Amino acid sequence: MSITPHHTFSAIVIGIGASLLMDAWNLLLKRAFSMPSLNYCLLGRWLLHMPEGTFSHSSIVAASPRRWECAVGWVAHYTIGIVLVLVFLALAPGAWLSRPTILPSPLYGIVTVVFPLFILQPSLGLGIASSKTLKPVQARLKSLVTHVVFGVGLYLCALALSQLPSAPNPGLQRTRFARR
Repeated sequence: MSITPHHTFSAIVIGIGASLLMDAWNLLLKRAFSMPSLNYCLLGRWLLHMPEGTFSHSSIVAASPRRWECAVGWVAHYTIGIVLVLVFLALAPGAWLSRPTILPSPLYGIVTVVFPLFILQPSLGLGIASSKTLKPVQARLKSLVTHVVFGVGLYLCALALSQLPSAPNPGLQRTRFARR
């Protein structure tokens, strides 16, 4: 399937919406259950160390802070959400965007959990699948459920987007006016 401007616009809207739902979920976990979430400033720190050739840290918290790391981390978080949705739309059946179904998106969310478990967490010094954290099983489950929430957000945002009226076809408007 080719990616059209419509797919790109949809990926931006859906990616932001799904990422917002994921953030709301993490905020709920933090406030209701005192479960910490990834500090996106540390994501920014990790990214800002890369131009110097450092891609992995024994502890990202101990790594030297970088200017604008929080802004870079938050922008990266939402950009990653948009890119993940763009990949999903490229893989989804052609009609999925106009008629979203629930099952593919949470399953895709489950697949995307490989990125934090096997790339991000080891690179930040947390070990493969959070193995070096105080509660690795809890961290793994939280990552899994958070990515399922992202997948549900993908579906809900696509569903909302599909309910919006489409832009009128200018050719049809001219035809209607011509007949009057």
